[in-house]
Amino acid sequence: MAAGTVRGMDGTLERARPADDAPERELLTGMLDHLRGSVVAKVAGLDDEQALRRSVPASALTAAGLVKHLTGVERYWFSIDFAGLPLDPPWGDDAPGAFVPGPEESLASLVAGYEAECARSAEVAAGAALDDRARADDCAFTLRYALVHLIQETARHCGHLDLLRESIDGQTGE
Repeated sequence: MAAGTVRGMDGTLERARPADDAPERELLTGMLDHLRGSVVAKVAGLDDEQALRRSVPASALTAAGLVKHLTGVERYWFSIDFAGLPLDPPWGDDAPGAFVPGPEESLASLVAGYEAECARSAEVAAGAALDDRARADDCAFTLRYALVHLIQETARHCGHLDLLRESIDGQTGE
């Protein structure tokens, strides 16, 4: 394995660590892309039953639910709020955060949706400067802030995925 790459929990996925001496934009987008890859790697190899298992007592959190939530977070922050694209919101007032997958949603479909939303987010970010401001009403944050926020949000949920995965099948990983 090349220096700077990390294998997924099931050993099949690799993702590159961002350069630690890159310019700001490359560092921010590289770190976020690494964490996005970490989300996918941490659920790789789970079947739908495992991905929907509430494996931590007193918590309704599931691996599949976290992937669904992160997909919505990407959509809200980059496409809806920052770019002002006319997209349907990923959740309503009746399901804030959208942590519960619907019965028709498989882990594979959730991961595919997440990867597609991340690609759209990356496209939105690539077309803007770090100091550009969000276009949606009542949003004043910059692209820089959105990138840092998504790094924080995705990293936090990668930690949750670590705990869920270990309790499901004992797998641990970076």
